[in-house]
Amino acid sequence: MLRRLLTASAVVIGAGLAVTGCAVTPLKMGAAAIVGNQRISIATLGSEVTNLSQAASQTAKKYPGVVTLTAAEETQATLSWLIRYQINQELARQQGITISQAQAQQALAQAYTTAKSSAAQQGLTNPSNTLILVASGIPPDTSAELGQYEAIANAYLKIANGGTTPATGSAASTAAGNKLNQAECQAAKALDIQVNPQFGQLDYTGYQVVAVSPAVSRTQGPVTAASPIATAPAC
Repeated sequence: MLRRLLTASAVVIGAGLAVTGCAVTPLKMGAAAIVGNQRISIATLGSEVTNLSQAASQTAKKYPGVVTLTAAEETQATLSWLIRYQINQELARQQGITISQAQAQQALAQAYTTAKSSAAQQGLTNPSNTLILVASGIPPDTSAELGQYEAIANAYLKIANGGTTPATGSAASTAAGNKLNQAECQAAKALDIQVNPQFGQLDYTGYQVVAVSPAVSRTQGPVTAASPIATAPAC
């Protein structure tokens, strides 16, 4: 299945800072994030945000009103996926999982099919692959990485279920999913992920970049509690 593709959509990612307009901290000069020993450069992030933005503009003409992303949402969603890809690559390394190009392509095709079925149930007919990616904040030119991401998750679910793929919606599927969540958490923890505060902070609940919480100041009237953010792996 397409893990988090719709639930971690750019549409539900909180607004934050766009690529330009804020000073970069000296500690992360030139880096949007550091994941393990890999550096996601601001230039790379900017290029992928442009790819997402252009695709969003094109799909908006064919599917008006379906996807409306601000520049901040495009930036945070893109960085979230660039980080998620590396988390699952680390999971594969830890678990000894090797994915072939054919497996990645098959996983991506399966993911598209599942997402399109879900979209149809919500009244959206004939969604394109590009629309599915854009609706999830995924730059279309990273579809190969998404295929790897999905294939790694599928392979781990099979391992966690004793060598067979668990039936969708079954207790075995839930149990394997819980093991996958724990394995991803361990992978993220090993990578010691750092996000440049120019772009926000990483919420480990769904491995998504969200806006940095503003400093608390005294105000009059009732205070609305913000959704809790997991700033560190819960494992």
